[in-house]
Amino acid sequence: MDKLFALSLGFAGLILATHAGHGQPAPDCGPRAQVLAVLAESYQETRRGLGLAGRQQLVELFASDRTGSWTITVTLPDGRMCLIAAGQSWESLADPLPARGNPA
Repeated sequence: MDKLFALSLGFAGLILATHAGHGQPAPDCGPRAQVLAVLAESYQETRRGLGLAGRQQLVELFASDRTGSWTITVTLPDGRMCLIAAGQSWESLADPLPARGNPA
């Protein structure tokens, strides 16, 4: 599960970097405290995991077992938190990863 989450974090960082590198509009961003309040109050989401993307970006996964919603965010060094992806039908899993050398 840790490797899958780490891979997801890498993809989130890549998405953010791709937006910035190709002149595309940046993802929705706001002050960290404000975004956290919206996730908690409007969607009942709590933080489920986090990791670093590069040296200066904090990637977090928020989800709600109650509403089924989930959100991936990136917090930038200037304190802005950006929404990278969001969706529905969240399910918490504790599946073991396959042993090394065995395909999934």
